[in-house]
Parts: sequence; C-alpha cells; structure tokens
Amino acid sequence: MLLEQIKQPEDLKRLSSADLEALAGEIRQFLIEKLSVTGGHLAPNLGVVELTIALHAHFHSPYDKLIFDVGHQAYVHKILTGRMAQFDTLRKYKGLCGFVKRAESEHDVWEAGHSSTSLSAAMGMAMARDLKGEHYKVVAVIGDGAMTGGMALEAMNHIGHEKKNLIVILNDNEMSIAPNVGAIHNYLSKIRSDRHYLKAKEEVEHLLKKIPAIGDTLAKTAEKLKDSLKYLLVSGVWFEELGFTYIGPVDGHNLPLLLDTLKQAEKVNGPVLVHVVTTKGKGYSPAERDSHTWHGLGPYKIESGQVLKSVGPPMYTEVFGRTLIELAEQDRRIVAVTPAMPGGSGLLKFAERFPQRMIDVGIAEQHAATLCAGLASEGLKPVYAVYSTFLQRAYDQIVHDICRPKLNVTFAIDRAGFVGPDGETHQGVYDIAFLRTLPNMVLMMPKDERELRDMMLTAHLYNDGPIAYRYPRINGTGVKLDEAPQPIPIGTWEIVREGDHAAVLAVGPMVQVAEEAAELLAKDGINLRIVNARFIKPLDEAYLLQLAKEGIPVITMEEGSIQGGMGSAVLEFFAAQSVFGLEIKQLGVPDYFVEHGSVKEQRQEVGLTAHNLAAEVQALMPRKRQRA
Repeated sequence: MLLEQIKQPEDLKRLSSADLEALAGEIRQFLIEKLSVTGGHLAPNLGVVELTIALHAHFHSPYDKLIFDVGHQAYVHKILTGRMAQFDTLRKYKGLCGFVKRAESEHDVWEAGHSSTSLSAAMGMAMARDLKGEHYKVVAVIGDGAMTGGMALEAMNHIGHEKKNLIVILNDNEMSIAPNVGAIHNYLSKIRSDRHYLKAKEEVEHLLKKIPAIGDTLAKTAEKLKDSLKYLLVSGVWFEELGFTYIGPVDGHNLPLLLDTLKQAEKVNGPVLVHVVTTKGKGYSPAERDSHTWHGLGPYKIESGQVLKSVGPPMYTEVFGRTLIELAEQDRRIVAVTPAMPGGSGLLKFAERFPQRMIDVGIAEQHAATLCAGLASEGLKPVYAVYSTFLQRAYDQIVHDICRPKLNVTFAIDRAGFVGPDGETHQGVYDIAFLRTLPNMVLMMPKDERELRDMMLTAHLYNDGPIAYRYPRINGTGVKLDEAPQPIPIGTWEIVREGDHAAVLAVGPMVQVAEEAAELLAKDGINLRIVNARFIKPLDEAYLLQLAKEGIPVITMEEGSIQGGMGSAVLEFFAAQSVFGLEIKQLGVPDYFVEHGSVKEQRQEVGLTAHNLAAEVQALMPRKRQRA
C-alpha cells in the first residue's frame, strides 16, 4: 500500500500523479474503516482528501504554515504527518485529538475548534514572517460556512488592505461547477495569475498614461472596460474588490489541476484566494447523500451506512426541541434562533412546523445575539439555541445589547458541561462563570429532562429580562414526560433527599451523582442531604441562611469551572452575610482545559464522581465531630 510508505509530507514529493490519485483512494478507505469504529467527522474529511494531498505535496510543512479552519477536516493532514498508527485512539481518552493540536505535532501550526479564526491567524503569521525577514509560505484553508463568521470578514478586509503574501483556500462544498462557466473561470484565472500577463498589463497602463492630453483618459477607459468584463464573467469579483487575486472555481477532486493551481497561486504577489469546490462525503455514498448526518457522528456499519445509536431515554436536546414546539403552538411570539446549528440544537422539526419562525443566521453568534435583542425589543419571544462553547463568542452582545437594556431573550444553552470526544475546545464548563456575573441575568439548570420542560415554561412566562437554561449533551434520566410542564418560582431550590450530617448543593446531572454518593455514605451511617441547586442565579438565599444556622458541612458540586462557578457564588454570599466557620468544599472543573474522552472519564479526572464525593464528605465529618 502507498499509504504505509507515507511517514512525513515530504514522502509525497516522490510520488507520480497516478500514485497520488491512488493514495487518495487508500486514504478514503482508511477513514471509512477507522471512523466506523471510533466515530468522528467523516464527511468533511472525505471531501478534502485530494486538497490536503495537494497542499502537502506542493508546500513544505512545517516550514510553510498550513492552517486549517476549525480543524475537524484535518484528519487527512494528520494521516500525512505521521499519525496514521494512532487513529484507533481518535477522540478517545489520552488518544489522538479530533482537531488540530499544536502539542500533538510540529505540523499543527494552528489549533481551533471554533470556526472563522484561520484568516486572522494567517495574517498574524504572514506579518510575523515579514517582520523577521523570513520567507515561508502561509496558507489558510477555510470552509464556505466559516466565511459567514464576522471574524473571517474582518480578517479579509485587513489582509486585502495590507497586501501581504498569503494564500486562502476557500473550500466550497455547497456549490457545483457548471462546466462551461468553470472553463471560463479557469482560463481567466490562469491569465490573471500569469506573471507575464501581470507585467504586460502594468506596461500597457504605463504607456497609455504617457500619451499627451488623452493618456490618462484612455487608461481610465481601459480600466473601466476591464472592470466591466470582470463583473460580467468573474464570480470572484467581490474577493478582488477586497484586494485578493481570485482563482477558481477549481475542481477540488482533480489532483493535477489542484497542483497546477497552487503553482499559479504561489506566483502572485499579494493575497490570493483559491476557490476550490469539493463534495462532502466524497467516495462514500451514505455520506454524500446526507452530509449533515455524516458531518460528525458515532460508530456505524460500513456496508449499510447504519449509524449505531445508543438505546435509552431521549437526549436533553431532543426534549428541548419537542417542548419548544409545544410552547410555540401556544404562543405565536416564540421565534427560534440558531447560529448554523439547527440539527445539533434539535430544531429541525421546529423548522418544519414553523418555517417562518425559525432563523438560522449561519456561523454568526454575535449577530444572532443582537438579532434576538432586536426581536425582543419589538415584543417577540426569541429563544437563542446555542452550544455553551459557541455562546462564548457572543459575550459582548449579551452584556451590551441584552442584559444592559434588560431585554427578554431566552438562552437555550446546549452542551453545558463536559462534551466527551469533542474535548477541550468544546467543553461547556465556562458559561456559569461568565453569565452569573451579569446584571439582570437569570440562570438555571435542570436535574432531569422533566425539569428542563418546567424551566422552558418558566423562561417563557418570565418577562423581566434575559433568562437562560443550560442542559448537557447526554441522555436524560428516563423520567416520564407525559405531564404538562409546570413553572418554577425564580430562585428556589429543591431538597431531593433529607439528611443532617452534610449537605451537597448539586447542579444539573450532579444531582444523580450525589444520589449515588448518598447511598454509599448511608452504609457508613452518614446521612447526606441533597439539594437541587437549580437556580445558579439568583441563589436561594433564604435556604443558604438556613444552612448557615444549622452549621452542617456544605459541598457544592457542578460540572463547570470552580473559578467563578456556583460554588464561588455561595462563598461570596456567605462572606457578604458574615457567615464564618462553616465547612465548605467546592467540587467542579479545575483551572485547566480538560481534554477529549468520554464524559465518564472526564468526570473521573476532575473528581466529579460518587466515590469522590463520598470521600470528600467523610473527610469533612471527623473535623465536625472533633469540634463537637
């Protein structure tokens, strides 16, 4: 096999064109087989096989900087840079990361799990190169979806202004190439990027301007004619107006053409945008037919394309989607908003039922937040469905446009807590800390899927500013969902289990973990009280004062950052009330980024388990008995 001979990118340079095409087929088969066991981002990677081979065959990584936007389409890059043998560990605990990771390889010069960052990074590297007097090439690969991100547009504006030498590969996997239009584009692209043509054009303009009296007029007329033809024939004129030389569209599965195009792009002085058209899922018919499902998924059967799903209660995301439809049927003011995640956020059925009340803004989290503010200012009830990790990108808009004017926007925060194999770039463990500090914000988390329904109704009935409910990327507990949701009084907690030796204030899924710990402790005669601390802001201050009077040890437990989390809020409250001498222990996510693995393994790593909670309670008990 050719694939077994590729240990580093330089090995590609000795292969013939026919060998490179054969290698592409081997890589596709390798990915289909490996990901059927581990799961992962199949369709995006099948779509960029030839493109990634061409990039590594032409450039010299890691001297030349190859930057992959998001990074979930970099599996082929990992294979070609010596990590093929590690693919059995892909997205597993302590195994190969599903995204590009600088600590993993010298060829991973940029890492990202969020989109639209590659162009800014490329510009930074290009400017660093020029400041240091070095000569490496900088190439950024960005998908068409990521181009909707405001950060990408900001970077393009800067790149076009500065005229730095760098290459942007626009991986367009939504369009198809019309043969006649494609041929014209390819022909014009070659002319525009040819150094002899560029030199001749400059000379002609110079000569025209030297003609007495009419030279400048002739030059301007020629320029207008050129621009008119360009607007007529070249779809990439927008990029050219931004200061890029546009090449394309190019068939992203034609290796000889890709290699030739990269040679052309390298000749151009200034920024170049190469428009490459690819097919997501290329080479595997189930993924080609349904690139949405096969974008990122778990294990599957290769022959049938059947995705192997776990059997059990519905996921919280599914419960959210169903309940939002129920609420929207009763209130026409409800509008769902999502930043390019209608499927992942459980809104596909909502979109079918209420197409006019479903707004997908693309990868534009900031715009989505302020859009919701605008909707709310006119009396609608926007529900912003977003992953916790992506909500981070809209923080300024939450502060400035929603919380400050106290607008009634509901945040449905999915993937709150650990997210398993997606790992550190996607962990939803920081939203508690960055939301609870904001004036006018209400923040809650349910202990089970039935309470999620109750919180959704509570949020819908709330009219006094922004309100958020967060829920995890796991299956529910299996409670019955046949009853209508009931509103919950704002800022009230729930005692799930009575006990007088210690109290655990648990948030969300940690309630179930606490219940397991209580059973372990009961065997030793320790009665653990479990409090469902469902409102993170406002806290149940009356209950906290009651705990202070009782004087029993308190443990806070949350699948979120210890710094700034719910436990910190409890400590702040006790300090403000001059409550001293109370035994308090915080359990949560420590001050480092937790890497990929299963949710169970991630919880074990940071001590969010029943056995660790039981041990912490037992450690507190002797000190309490000694003082007594």
